[in-house]
Amino acid sequence: MPNRLAHETSPYLLQHADNPVDWWPWSPEAFAEARRRGVPVLLSVGYSSCHWCHVMAHESFEDASVADYLNEHFVSVKVDREERPDIDAVYMEAVQAATGQGGWPMTVFLTPDAEPFYFGTYFPPAPRHGMPGFGQVLEGVRAAWSDRRDEVGQVARRIVRDLSERALAVDTSTPPGPEELHAALLGLTREFDAVRGGFGGAPKFPPSMTLEFLLRHHVRTGSEAALQMAEATCEAMARGGIYDQLGGGFARYSVDASWTVPHFEKMLYDNALLCRAYAHLWRATGSALARRVALETADFMVRELRTGEGGFASALDADSDDGTGRHVEGAYYVWTPRQLREVLGEEDAALAAAYFGVTREGTFEEGASVLQLPDTELLVDASKIASVKERLLAARERRARPGRDDKIVAAWNGLAIAALAETGAYFDRPDLIQAATDAADLLVRTHMDWHARLSRTSLDGTVGGHAGVLEDYADVAEGFLALAAVAGEGVWVDFAGLLLDAVLVHFTDVSGALFDTADDAEILIRRPQDPTDSATPSGWTAAAGALLSYAAYTGSTAHREAAEKALGVVRTLGPKAPRFISWGLAVAEALLDGPREVAVVGPVDHPVTRQLHHTALLSTAPGLAVALGEPGSEEVPLLKGRPLLEGRPAAYVCRRFTCDAPTADPKALAQRLGG
Repeated sequence: MPNRLAHETSPYLLQHADNPVDWWPWSPEAFAEARRRGVPVLLSVGYSSCHWCHVMAHESFEDASVADYLNEHFVSVKVDREERPDIDAVYMEAVQAATGQGGWPMTVFLTPDAEPFYFGTYFPPAPRHGMPGFGQVLEGVRAAWSDRRDEVGQVARRIVRDLSERALAVDTSTPPGPEELHAALLGLTREFDAVRGGFGGAPKFPPSMTLEFLLRHHVRTGSEAALQMAEATCEAMARGGIYDQLGGGFARYSVDASWTVPHFEKMLYDNALLCRAYAHLWRATGSALARRVALETADFMVRELRTGEGGFASALDADSDDGTGRHVEGAYYVWTPRQLREVLGEEDAALAAAYFGVTREGTFEEGASVLQLPDTELLVDASKIASVKERLLAARERRARPGRDDKIVAAWNGLAIAALAETGAYFDRPDLIQAATDAADLLVRTHMDWHARLSRTSLDGTVGGHAGVLEDYADVAEGFLALAAVAGEGVWVDFAGLLLDAVLVHFTDVSGALFDTADDAEILIRRPQDPTDSATPSGWTAAAGALLSYAAYTGSTAHREAAEKALGVVRTLGPKAPRFISWGLAVAEALLDGPREVAVVGPVDHPVTRQLHHTALLSTAPGLAVALGEPGSEEVPLLKGRPLLEGRPAAYVCRRFTCDAPTADPKALAQRLGG
């Protein structure tokens, strides 16, 4: 008998709809039921491609005896963290404060007033490795609630009070200057892994936002150290197991420090951010590897994640059927020497093993290997390798595929729009630009209402019931502005402006600091506010970037001042924790550079107009705003009053309210832009 999750639009919640646990979605009714029955609430937070979420579900939530105990003594609430990042953020802060660590699945016990009093992440079914069994935890919580309820209430109220007192003190008076950005670079240099690329040790996550800062810092300052760290990290990831050597695209992270063994789920946000980073690396250096990886990752997103409505699905699972009926992590991606021989024959299998680092011992579990490109000196016949890859990919297609979370998340689609639009423009791939446009159309049609308010998710064209958070507004605006630059359609600037006006009205306080939720959003035990990056740019600094770009297109003083105030937090945190506020550092680089603005005016189908436009898009100037329009167009304020140059298409370069004389020469334009 399906439980109360059967009518939800989250694929993660739907995975639990047939559990014997009587799950509730997060709702006032769930907490009212807990008050009526006088029982605590079990809050379980996860997401559809989370390996350990699946493990705990199979071990505990599908177990009839565990379910019976939960149903008798608790009200159980299941939350998709991707659908409700606000709930996840608030309670994860409590988990980390109490235990010093966090992760998913997140398991929190609450009073009927939603106040937390006991915390954890994954609990095994029986005691293991120093962790209590889930049944022990449930019995302990039930006993405490029954026998010491006043004490539990006091603990819960103290935790909420402590969280509320952790308000972020931010000086919004001054954005970071060159000194703070230089200090941030030095901090990154100290954490850089000079042998294996990346920053820090295992587990090692792709540092997408840091790469963007390093590339922009190199352009502004000429720092070779910044460029070398970006290049080394991108090459190490592209040659490692974290990158899918057959199908393109990146896994979530590497469990080791050498990028060898990934945690195999593939997330839209990682691939969008990394596609853009590699495209920008190519733009800065001309690297053939960067070009290949950017295009392969873009093609992966379109091929594997695009939905029938034109948007992009959230993720692919780490697990899949290994051919024996077992769901095993990485089964779709790994290879043994025997499997290579079965597909390729002896001779080509030996070549593939050498080229991809497949060994008898294996680099993963049970003698299997994750495909890599370990030997930088190996000389191979490119056509033969292409044939090997084609046959292996065809054989892999016959394996059971990982599950896909078809949920459309507004923010992550905004990131994908920016990546696909720019990659399509750089490499003359109009199909990628069209894919970006289709996704943008979907967001406007399905996720935006008449008041320019966003819904966070949709599924199969049906919008979810949850309000967009700050990162949704910021990343969608960023995607729209990138698409406007590439497509030359001012309507995307207009849509971005509507979203950013909502940011100013509903997410910004009088000091210029930003909140993750709107002022009219559901009230939780704390209003989340976090300027630091996680797997994606923080909503705070992403909003600063979009506000700054929008000001460049429109000349809006209000939006530029809001961006400068929002960057005040980067002045404080950048030198201390550069890895965790890298998007803010990248935006600060754009602010220091101007950002520069280019208006390209001419008949859109004129070859010189196209050359000028393409030249502007290929500029590495940080945060460059590019507007394209017909003569006399006022679709974007940046285009106003820009005539042709003696009847010829022209480009105008402006910076800090000062414009150069127009030019009709693409080479002269490239020189002015430093390209």
